[in-house]
Amino acid sequence: MSHEQIQQCMDSCLQCMVACSICYDACLKENDIGMMRDCIRLDRECADVCELAAKSISQGSPFVREICALCADVCEACGKECGKHMHEHCKRCAEACFACAKACRNMAA
Repeated sequence: MSHEQIQQCMDSCLQCMVACSICYDACLKENDIGMMRDCIRLDRECADVCELAAKSISQGSPFVREICALCADVCEACGKECGKHMHEHCKRCAEACFACAKACRNMAA
């Protein structure tokens, strides 16, 4: 794996972490918060896993493949959930999640 690919994956993880945190906060302010429950839960979990993946990559963890595979799975789930909603923050979050999932799958390969 090239240095550029590693950096790109780390950057994707950090961008996704931020997008999920923004979506999480915005979802809490929506009128029908009950409808956003799964989105909120996945946003939080995805942000946490993306942070772990970025740290693992930067620290050269021997578990980076496994962590990136998990991160890809969580990002895909979060992206699918966010994709169900019409809010702009959810759309941006879904895009970031799918980009991160792709980068993490490449790291895990």
